[in-house]
Amino acid sequence: MGTSAPIQQKIEKLRAALRDHDYQYYILSQPSISDFDYDQLMGQLIAMEKEHPELITPDSPSQRVGGQPTKEFATVTHEVPMLSLSNTYNEQELLDFDKRVRDILGS
Repeated sequence: MGTSAPIQQKIEKLRAALRDHDYQYYILSQPSISDFDYDQLMGQLIAMEKEHPELITPDSPSQRVGGQPTKEFATVTHEVPMLSLSNTYNEQELLDFDKRVRDILGS
């Protein structure tokens, strides 16, 4: 069974919105929505692509990490790998992250 045009249009609309927000955030350094709202849009896109894998494209915002860094920042090599909180929006997720870091560091 083929994918309906409205679903494909919604996916393309989400991709366009995310690309625009990426540009505002990474290039202009002027985000227009909160990180939480951005993550909600990305979550919608990922869920729709999961339901319709035939619509996943290599250029989808869900298929890459972040945007192009601004040239204003110098490149830095970290002695210890940087760890990510991912999408942490509650106390338990923060405590879980803290535990993972402490387990890695051994203290």
